[in-house]
Amino acid sequence: MKVIVTGGAGFIGSALTRLIIGETDHQVLVLDKLTYAGNLESLSEVASDPRFQFAQIDICDAQSVRNAFDHFQPDAIIHLAAESHVDRSIEGPQTFIQTNIVGTYQLLEAARNYLKQYAKPNAFRFHHVSTDEVYGSLERPGLFSETNSYQPNSPYSASKASSDHLVHAWHHTYGLPTVLTNCSNNYGPHQFPEKLIPLMILNALEGKPLPIYGSGNQIRDWLFVNDHAEALLRVLEQGPPGSTYNIGGHNEKTNLEVVRAICVLLDELIPHRPAGINGYAELITHVADRPGHDQRYAIDASKIHRELGWVPRETFASGLRKTVQWYLDNTSWCKHIQEGSYQRQRLGLTDRAQP
Repeated sequence: MKVIVTGGAGFIGSALTRLIIGETDHQVLVLDKLTYAGNLESLSEVASDPRFQFAQIDICDAQSVRNAFDHFQPDAIIHLAAESHVDRSIEGPQTFIQTNIVGTYQLLEAARNYLKQYAKPNAFRFHHVSTDEVYGSLERPGLFSETNSYQPNSPYSASKASSDHLVHAWHHTYGLPTVLTNCSNNYGPHQFPEKLIPLMILNALEGKPLPIYGSGNQIRDWLFVNDHAEALLRVLEQGPPGSTYNIGGHNEKTNLEVVRAICVLLDELIPHRPAGINGYAELITHVADRPGHDQRYAIDASKIHRELGWVPRETFASGLRKTVQWYLDNTSWCKHIQEGSYQRQRLGLTDRAQP
């Protein structure tokens, strides 16, 4: 297949692109605006492959998106491009509305018009990648299933719920062959360090506080990013049009448990700790909770297991160890992120101070 991956320079998108190029015969065109979270270094290992192409495109730019479809002639699109950080959505929701809702609309229309113009068969797929946060907060002991009603509580989750509804509408109204997935919290290599796990790792290495919202008892289901990429590819290749699948890691942990587990691994792997502490857990600091913080998310992933045979490979312990080790082994990548040099290189700027 020829597959467009939007947001392919981001965390999940780059993992998926590396998987497709590394383990299939498919061709990939990555479309990415290269905002702060998009990093071409995450695609360096596939950049020279003849089956890989990249175009810097804003998915809200209708003409550029149409041109990409016409030029590449895709058999499928996996739509991952999104603003995704809840804290940023609280501070500035407009960007989330524009990218996550308007951008998804532009892609749906481009795909619909493309199929009409080129008479592509029903084998085409529009795979929209969403989040479990659209379901809202969950009480124990239940799990989110594909039939749960939507109750988004943050600007981010509301924007993703809106885009999900658009995808459903384009399938039922126009017959666009769509599939939709809702995933739990991802973690793993190449994640931008505003997210919990990489932020805690890098802060700990520098002896900085490890800030935890409120009590830290908020519960999330953690999914290793490479497992998620395999699930996305499975749904793309085998999921019937109009289907929805929840993708989870079967790893419910409180935020406090996650941070303590990171500290235990760092105590083992980096015994030479920053001055003044006997163990990394001493850096844990509780801060005021964020507004509207959902208490618990947990995914029932039995449908994708039953229908497509997918199960996660990694336990939380094995995935977290691989993640921590990756950040320890890739200090130059982390340094580029922290200094912003990856953005300066992208824009063709020098390393000198910019006005």
